[in-house]
Amino acid sequence: MRDIHSLLEEYGDSHRNPVNKAIHWVAVPVIVWTVVALLWSIPAPVGIEIATVPLNWAVFVLILAQVYWFRLSVNLGLGLLLYNLAMIYLTVMIGAASPWPLWQLAIAVFVVAWILQFIGHAVEGKRPSFFRDLQFLLIGPAWLLAFIYRALGLKV
Repeated sequence: MRDIHSLLEEYGDSHRNPVNKAIHWVAVPVIVWTVVALLWSIPAPVGIEIATVPLNWAVFVLILAQVYWFRLSVNLGLGLLLYNLAMIYLTVMIGAASPWPLWQLAIAVFVVAWILQFIGHAVEGKRPSFFRDLQFLLIGPAWLLAFIYRALGLKV
């Protein structure tokens, strides 16, 4: 497995243009939320709850993502854990407040966010990193969080 610094550097190679970067600051968190919301919408095979959080497909996939992120960086893993807990909370709140089914809203927002991503990469003149390696779909949120960590003087 490659180390976090080489992954962040390689991801950053196709994210240098300020317009593309700005789009990613909006679209990446939105896409993460839509994936969580879509997975949350899939009925779970059993009705298990852990501390009032249902064990469903979204929680299961986020646990797997957390294992991946913690293997790359404990510090980023901790930040992404907080981020993912916020994504779960946001999913529950939006799901309760939305006049549309959560999965329908998530699909619509997902499509718009990906259109924005591809516009950003057209401006950049480089294809999205995940075309080379699918693990870059998991590096996007870590790349954004790494910027925040560096700005705060925290270790990635």
